[in-house]
Amino acid sequence: MPTIMEKEEAHRIIDRLPSDATWDDLMREIYVREVIEHGLSDSKAGRTKEVKEIRAKYGLPE
Repeated sequence: MPTIMEKEEAHRIIDRLPSDATWDDLMREIYVREVIEHGLSDSKAGRTKEVKEIRAKYGLPE
């Protein structure tokens, strides 16, 4: 389920950008924020996997 955007937080994201920021810079910041929120939500809901399991899936060393 999508997270409700708080306008104040959107303003804070924009205010932290440099004055010469591009639309791509803003979109990247929003994307990063969204990915972090989804990760935290998954973690709280117990939808995580052990690092060992992921490494084994992709044939990476432990």
